[in-house]
Amino acid sequence: MFPTHEGFTIPAQVNYVGKGTNLYALGYQPHGSANVIRKYLGTTWLWEKVRVQGGAYGGFAGWDRLSGVWSYGSYRDPNLLATIDNYDGTSAFLRNLNLSDDELTKAIIGTISDLDGYQLPDAKGYSAFVRHLTGITDENRQQLRDEVLGTTQTHFRAFADVLDELNRHGQVVVLGSAEKIGKANEEKGGNWLEIKKVL
Repeated sequence: MFPTHEGFTIPAQVNYVGKGTNLYALGYQPHGSANVIRKYLGTTWLWEKVRVQGGAYGGFAGWDRLSGVWSYGSYRDPNLLATIDNYDGTSAFLRNLNLSDDELTKAIIGTISDLDGYQLPDAKGYSAFVRHLTGITDENRQQLRDEVLGTTQTHFRAFADVLDELNRHGQVVVLGSAEKIGKANEEKGGNWLEIKKVL
């Protein structure tokens, strides 16, 4: 059994801050719109809040349709709790979002590009091998494309409710400075992050 939150200390001035959970375990039924939402967040909310305003080298959201794990991550991040607050603010951002048709179209096109990007022969073979092992059929792939292409702003707002559950049940893991991890524990009032020394 993993602890709820962990902090691994390293001799660095920056942090790598992650938060995630299995959305399927929280009742989420997979839909291709999650891929579009993940793509959109990486170029808007997370980019602006974690990278531009927060000063991290990068920030992103990840979505694994097979396992159901949605995750956030930052790297070379001077912040810790502020970054987690930004992750938790994603649901409110989606709920209040007024998405233009142009923005939605760009997010859909970017997602389709990820799904159907050009592959060299070795990559094609690997993809086919993975699909065989995981039981993904051509029908499954077409359904995903159809769901991606049919994504609307309503899907974005509905996903906010899903991310509210992540806010409550997500696991936090931090790789960072002992000072920042200790300060986070002080602010949270106790052993919020279970501290483990790496180096």
